Amino acid sequence: MEKILEVYRRPYDTKRPVICMDESPKQLIAEIKEPIKGKPGSVEKYDYEYKRAGVCNIFMANEPLRGKRYVKVTKQKKKEDWAIYIKEIANKYEDAEIITLVMDNYGTHTPGAFYEVFSPEEAKALWDRFEFVFTPKHGSWLNMAEIELNVLMGQCLNRRLDTIEKIERQTNAWETARNNMDSKINWQFTANDARIKLKRLYPKLEA
Repeated sequence: MEKILEVYRRPYDTKRPVICMDESPKQLIAEIKEPIKGKPGSVEKYDYEYKRAGVCNIFMANEPLRGKRYVKVTKQKKKEDWAIYIKEIANKYEDAEIITLVMDNYGTHTPGAFYEVFSPEEAKALWDRFEFVFTPKHGSWLNMAEIELNVLMGQCLNRRLDTIEKIERQTNAWETARNNMDSKINWQFTANDARIKLKRLYPKLEA
């Protein structure tokens, strides 16, 4: 936890950007009955019945100090999907010396994923471009990408959508609008705060 909190204290540096990455499933839901159109300015009324249309995965990466985020929708979240997404992130920071990536320690987030998708030379070169910082177990709240995912779900995907194509259109529009707003995250929680507020989590030393 304190490692991540120290990373968040780093000043903005284009050569060493700090990126947070997370992912979340999104259920695809289709309507059984047509929604009832409301009056102008009011929302449509939906029947409580619906049809499950599968699940997709949403990758989220955001650079908190720059106010940018990058969303990608995939059919699944296998190692290959993650590896390809990380390469896309790396390509957005071609001039960076090293990219610090904060993420959880999920089973697909491993060096092996790169070697399963790319040649050994490309996999090693891609891995070397990153400094990976993993959130501790039960510490997903430390990942600022989770904040952005919650905003995305609340502002954009809080209704029934039945196809990946619809999810992609909505997320692309949201990403563009939010990036243009230059919405940054002002993280205030520090290691000193943790030592006070989360004192119960620290080992007790005997005198």
